[in-house]
Amino acid sequence: MSRSIGLAHIIRHDDGTSTGVWGIYTLQSAFQPIFAFNEGKLSVVAFEGLIRPFRDGEPQSPMSFFGTCPAGDRLHIEALTRTLHLLNAGACLPQEASIFVNFDPSVFTDRAIVDKALRDMRLVLHEAGIDPRRIVCEVTEQRSASQEALYGFVEALRANGLRIAVDDYGSDDSDINRIKELRPDIVKFDAHWITQLMESGAGFALLTTMVKSFESQGIRTVFEGIEEGWQLDLAEKSGASMVQGYVLARPELAPTSFRVFGKSVQAPAAEESKATAATDPAPAPPSRPARAFGRKGAP
Repeated sequence: MSRSIGLAHIIRHDDGTSTGVWGIYTLQSAFQPIFAFNEGKLSVVAFEGLIRPFRDGEPQSPMSFFGTCPAGDRLHIEALTRTLHLLNAGACLPQEASIFVNFDPSVFTDRAIVDKALRDMRLVLHEAGIDPRRIVCEVTEQRSASQEALYGFVEALRANGLRIAVDDYGSDDSDINRIKELRPDIVKFDAHWITQLMESGAGFALLTTMVKSFESQGIRTVFEGIEEGWQLDLAEKSGASMVQGYVLARPELAPTSFRVFGKSVQAPAAEESKATAATDPAPAPPSRPARAFGRKGAP
């Protein structure tokens, strides 16, 4: 079958949402809210687009889906998934919210590829009625063809009015040098890494220092993978700008209930937010006592 991402591979539904077709897979968009701290409350400020593959009507792991895709198809698959997320965001998300979408820098090997991808994206944004300034481009941890290609790619995103986020900060390829080089608007901290730091007083102190350093440079921070109330409490104490995780809300398949999602909740909101955790198949984590400043073994 053709590997283009033309509309032949996008199915528009009566409710305004879209699904994609890639080979034997049907692809759906899911969105997970991102919350910001504001005077003791949490407000929904953004959503991350996540792909959910299905085969013969059965849900499949996104990792297994991407693992079966030939490397030569990755550019087209990424374009297809972003197109789905943007069309669905225009159909079912609050108009004031930002939208986080992934970009794999390894597939943008020269400026011509970048320019074509951004031309196509501008057309989709226009069709979806989305201002480009709402888009946050998550630059994933995959290595680019060269540093020059990476810089050119990021500058092209910025020139099109898009904001830049570095994903998985704290993992092997997302270190402080990358932040200095790319000058992102937002840094998303790796979930496993921040959990480890929260486990000790010294680790929490380091986490807080990093957050303050980024904020002083005008870089906002997101703590991902917040699954328990004590983590949410420490995220707020650290000064993190935003948080994302199951303790607040799980991803929902489009069409979502998020257009009427409450704009603010009291923090921490672990119990109240469970009502929004309707569609993602992952089980809720067990509850855990709150901790104060990450002191190991503290009640």
